[in-house]
Amino acid sequence: MQEKIQWHTLDTADQVAEAVCQRILAAAEEAISEHGSFKLVLAGGSTPEKVYRLLSKADADWGKWFIYYGDERCLSEEHKDRNSVMATRVFLAQVAIPESQIFTMPAEFGPKLAAEFYQQIVADALPFDMVLLGMGEDGHTASLFPGHQHNLDELTHAVYNSPKPPAERVSLSAKALSNTQQLIFIITGAGKKEAVLQWRSGQDLPVATIKPTAPIDIYMDKDAEPG
Repeated sequence: MQEKIQWHTLDTADQVAEAVCQRILAAAEEAISEHGSFKLVLAGGSTPEKVYRLLSKADADWGKWFIYYGDERCLSEEHKDRNSVMATRVFLAQVAIPESQIFTMPAEFGPKLAAEFYQQIVADALPFDMVLLGMGEDGHTASLFPGHQHNLDELTHAVYNSPKPPAERVSLSAKALSNTQQLIFIITGAGKKEAVLQWRSGQDLPVATIKPTAPIDIYMDKDAEPG
């Protein structure tokens, strides 16, 4: 698996965001020319937010974009801590992607119902064209946390007892996240150094369970690069 990971280290989080933005726009053009649509899975977090702000100012064939989410927190529909609320505010409300092509996780209904509902949406969408993911300081990605056990055949998981609040979440599975033409991890900040080191040394982290057939591209800033 290790040889299929391509590490890209840039000086700052802003440069990471710019590079990832350009990769997304190029992937969109490629997918639309090949099969008429671009299916993108969004991540939450502060650096993805920078990416989305850049995308909101870009010129793209928005009518052919389809948007999905890697995970969501089980909070009320308009709660500021939801990934969908952040993505809508800084990106989706600024561009002409049809609302019918934005597939929000109904996490306000709780983990079980939301996961069941979203499973069919994911099944209909696969394979994705591009998946964006972050990584937590504990090596988690989406809402796949260390020590949590899930049915590996599921496309979505109901998540309980998250070590980070809120405790209840919905997540795409490693199986679903791996079913993509391109996969990009966005990792910034000194707090990620230890997890990057563990990942590189082959430790059993949730990030290491994402195994697409295509190479994984990891964009990180110098702060996250182990010394």
